[in-house]
Amino acid sequence: MSRVLDRLDELYAIGGGPGANRPHPSPAEDEAHRLAASWLEAAGLTVEDDPIGNLVGRSSEQDDVWAGSHLDTVPRGGRFDGALGVVAAIEAVERAGAGSVVVFRGEEVGCVGSRALVARGGALPRAFLELHVEQGPVLADAGVPLGVATGIVGYARGELVVEGRAGHAGTTPMAGRDDALAAAAGEILRVRDAALAIPGAVATVGKLDVEPGGANVIPSLVRLSLDVRAPDAARLDSLVAAVGFEPDYRVEPVQFGGRATDALRESITVHCLEAVELPSGAGHDAGILAAAGVDAAMLFVRSLNGGISHSPDELSSPEDIALAVDALTAALDRLAR
Repeated sequence: MSRVLDRLDELYAIGGGPGANRPHPSPAEDEAHRLAASWLEAAGLTVEDDPIGNLVGRSSEQDDVWAGSHLDTVPRGGRFDGALGVVAAIEAVERAGAGSVVVFRGEEVGCVGSRALVARGGALPRAFLELHVEQGPVLADAGVPLGVATGIVGYARGELVVEGRAGHAGTTPMAGRDDALAAAAGEILRVRDAALAIPGAVATVGKLDVEPGGANVIPSLVRLSLDVRAPDAARLDSLVAAVGFEPDYRVEPVQFGGRATDALRESITVHCLEAVELPSGAGHDAGILAAAGVDAAMLFVRSLNGGISHSPDELSSPEDIALAVDALTAALDRLAR
């Protein structure tokens, strides 16, 4: 296990701190891929880059079971997001003596690498396993170290526009104001309540664009960014309708549940652990491959510190990581038979 943790430390140091800083595209992401390529070669794998820059380490030309994740990060990201899935895949493939490792480009900016792989129409694996930190508190609250993803939520993004009337901040009486930002505050609460009314749904207003933007001017217009998510298409439809916006784009939910998921579930229960199942509220490369017809599955590792992610405070324990690598190795061995 020390090799896995040491490699995570090496990746974390790339790009400088605080946090992990390997955005796509950047020299830091390139450096991380070169380091991963050296580990793949040390594991005895045949290493190649595809045209978009995805890195693949193959145990044989006929191998069609892949494991992996990504090495790019958000600014000031966490130590484990993406990187753990790559390092664990290398370790598991070397231990199992079967399977191939894939390191995708640009997951944090819309799964650039996995989308390009699918769009090229090249050969896809028979099965794909992605180990990832949960990025939430469900497993920690349940008191279990590992979980199996049931699928990846769908999401829609767009904006709401709230209009008002500009005026002087000092001379316009409060009773006569048409303050767009004050009205927007009500809209933000309405969006929150719409998500609370639909089980498993979430909605976020993460950005406000206020016009004209002067400290002494009553706002005349506010644009609110919207990110709404739900585990299935029906609930996503309901949430979009309740919020009342026309999405700029939408990604449909993906369900897992094939032989790859069964292999992960069996590998967890072998260790006398409960195979907790939960949906992923974040997008992942596994979802892109699943939507393209690949038998994809995800293994989650318990996130500590309240489940925080995309932050230097992201944390999973060495003990949980060791269990996860063992389970991933066993699942690869099952699928490669």
